[in-house]
Amino acid sequence: MIYISYTFQITPREPATEIVIAELGQAGFESFVENEQGVIAYIQKEEYREGILDDIFILTNKEFKITYTKEEITQVNWNAEWEKNFNPIEIDDLVRIRAPFHKKTDLKYDIIIEPKMSFGTGHHQTTHMMVKHLLQIDVKNKTVLDMGCGTGVLAIMAEKLGAKQVEAIDIDNWCYLNSIENIERNNCEKITVYEGEASLLVNKKYDIIIANINRNILLNDIQTYTNVLNENGIVLLSGFYTEDIPIIDKEVSKFNLKIQTIEEMENWVAVKYQ
Repeated sequence: MIYISYTFQITPREPATEIVIAELGQAGFESFVENEQGVIAYIQKEEYREGILDDIFILTNKEFKITYTKEEITQVNWNAEWEKNFNPIEIDDLVRIRAPFHKKTDLKYDIIIEPKMSFGTGHHQTTHMMVKHLLQIDVKNKTVLDMGCGTGVLAIMAEKLGAKQVEAIDIDNWCYLNSIENIERNNCEKITVYEGEASLLVNKKYDIIIANINRNILLNDIQTYTNVLNENGIVLLSGFYTEDIPIIDKEVSKFNLKIQTIEEMENWVAVKYQ
């Protein structure tokens, strides 16, 4: 099978890389490999068309410098590509997030993720910080919602920490299917995955709500989250920058939630509310 690949050099990498992947996915690109410079995107030659990048709006955004090269590839060894570009992530000497081809170590929590096109390998700062938050709170016997679950990595982490019931939701069909795959791969039994958005949260109640999405969706949905939060419940929010905290906090404070702790990494933040 013949593929067309585009190698994108992106400065700064975030959040532009995430947006590039999202827009290319809509254009028909089917596989992506992130690296230190940006991302390599692949599309089958039979699906390729001239001008395919014309509607990739972020390429014209002057806040980012994005250049690219194009190449035709007769065959792609996807396992080799993942192995070359996907390195394990270790968090607080307790958690290791790895691909299936990496060896298991003796860390307490071992999570296997086949990310494919989904968001949430642990490499992104927000996922890394959300795992740190989960390690610092009491998850045992709690009901948990992972909103915008991506690969399902945070839902998997919650079950490994002792949650009695976890529900994971994502609007993207690829993420929905990928989460199911990863949950099975990690032998999780207490996670249910749904395809959809916040409108699914009817007659639900949770002790802990995880939402690693983006600022605008969080602002739109925070009232829905608080409506399904049990008394003294915890909300973990991420997917936004340090300078966005006042905007998020102004909205969240309307519902009697207060900031407890903040994790920060390269200007990304993850905030614990209670």
